[in-house]
Amino acid sequence: MNIKRAMVLGLSLVLVVGTFIGCGKGKSSSNNTIEITNVSYDPTRELYEEYNEEFAKYWKEKTGQNIDVIQSHGGSGKQARSVIEGNEADVVTLALAHDITAIENAGLIDKNWINELNNNSAPYTSTIVFLVRKGNEKNINDWDDLVKDGVNVITPNPKSSGGARWNFLAAWAYADKKFGGDKEKVEKFVSDLYKNVAVLDSGARASATTFVENGQGDVLIAWENEAYLSAKGNPDKFEIITPSISILAEPSVTVVDKTAKKRETEEVAKAYLEYLYSDVGQKIAGDNYYRPSNKKILQKYSNVFNLNIKMVTINDFGGWDKAYSDFFEDGAIFDKVYTNKSK
Repeated sequence: MNIKRAMVLGLSLVLVVGTFIGCGKGKSSSNNTIEITNVSYDPTRELYEEYNEEFAKYWKEKTGQNIDVIQSHGGSGKQARSVIEGNEADVVTLALAHDITAIENAGLIDKNWINELNNNSAPYTSTIVFLVRKGNEKNINDWDDLVKDGVNVITPNPKSSGGARWNFLAAWAYADKKFGGDKEKVEKFVSDLYKNVAVLDSGARASATTFVENGQGDVLIAWENEAYLSAKGNPDKFEIITPSISILAEPSVTVVDKTAKKRETEEVAKAYLEYLYSDVGQKIAGDNYYRPSNKKILQKYSNVFNLNIKMVTINDFGGWDKAYSDFFEDGAIFDKVYTNKSK
């Protein structure tokens, strides 16, 4: 492995369009090329590999400029912290609004970013499903089945993974309905679920690798798109189970204003995100198993997605600020539940 490849792998950066410039600035006057960095979460790799190619064509036709897009992927919370700590993203496309709000609170993103684009700046959505091995020997059909003795669950860590937070809240919503809001019983149910967690990886893609490639666990709690992608690549090995209750997962996107101004990429960064809402962008989202926010285009995927699944929303938890404070801050409910795992 040469030095350049090692550096790229070490930083989890994938160059997907054009040739890497590496100058650290948005524009290169020598070849009329502009470079931007998209810091994203784990399961969007394939989506943006395809999207970046199409956006490059669109931008070239519109402006005559070439564009290089660098992708960075990891657990959403970890990715947000990397931007706060100096990873110069022109745009962030993360798993949930709270991770972007953390970057806003660090002074890097303008206030009211969530209203800059439609649908809470979420051009596509997803939900949480189960991926099981073909034949479903453990008869896993709903959240109740994840707390049974002998069921090994794979899910990432809510401390670092945005997808894991959606997983946790979906499980909580199910238990909350099951026990009529009895908090003690709900906590016991979710604690029992996490006692069955065999591996708590740092991100959604790592958990998928643990389940799909390493063969660990009986069930993976997963983003719908990640589950479909795994099943598509291994149709004889896996099947997807839709639980009776899940959650509407809204991965948000925005320009990192401070960096874009510094790098003179504001115009292209804004266009890059707006194009996600175009018919081309929406189709790419659907083809990569994300639910397009355009309802007409979403209907074209009714043979793929269960459009009748019952989903709670983050508003049922009081919004992300409250949900994060209640469940995921140090010493909050997740820490309490996971501490009880060994008891």
